[in-house]
Amino acid sequence: MTKSPIPYPRFPGFDVMEQAKHWDQVTRELVESRLQPPDGDSFFSLSERAVAATLCDQLTGQHEDPRIPVVQMIETRLAANRTDGWHHADLPPDRRTWQQSLRNLDADAHEAHGTDFPTCSLDQQAQVLTSIQKTSGLWHGLRADEVWNLWMRYVCAAFYSHPWAWNEIGFPGPAYPRGYKNIGMNRRESFEVGQEHPEQGPVPHQ
Repeated sequence: MTKSPIPYPRFPGFDVMEQAKHWDQVTRELVESRLQPPDGDSFFSLSERAVAATLCDQLTGQHEDPRIPVVQMIETRLAANRTDGWHHADLPPDRRTWQQSLRNLDADAHEAHGTDFPTCSLDQQAQVLTSIQKTSGLWHGLRADEVWNLWMRYVCAAFYSHPWAWNEIGFPGPAYPRGYKNIGMNRRESFEVGQEHPEQGPVPHQ
């Protein structure tokens, strides 16, 4: 078991990997494999990877180590061409859209701030991304909303497949074979942990 190095103030003391002994072997091995460094470094060019890493850090709010390795997980997936099985009709296939959109993102940073996207300040990076998010039509010949959808699908799928993210939201892991019995609003299983100070709302990932 690999204990998360990230503190989770919403669910203090909770670590989903403590539940691994209750999972079937296939599930346990799959989840534990996500704690190992992904293959990564096998699809993007060096410049694309730097932009992608910065984009993923901005979208997940991860600005210092330790980080959930979102960009490596995405790169491993793209290298294997494991897509969602579809893509927007207005966009090229996912792998081409990722590469093209990263180059476009870097171009926007140069135009707005005179430097590469990864070397912009965090506020400047956020400004560039906000401008794209608010674009209602085409962005460098691509539908801005569809590119944004592509980024978020891949980033969220990677981030929330990782046990450290489960710790952050208090998710105690797969139900099989033990199952969940205490179903209902504001009801918890004995192995679940209540949120600390829920009246304060979500705690952002640091």
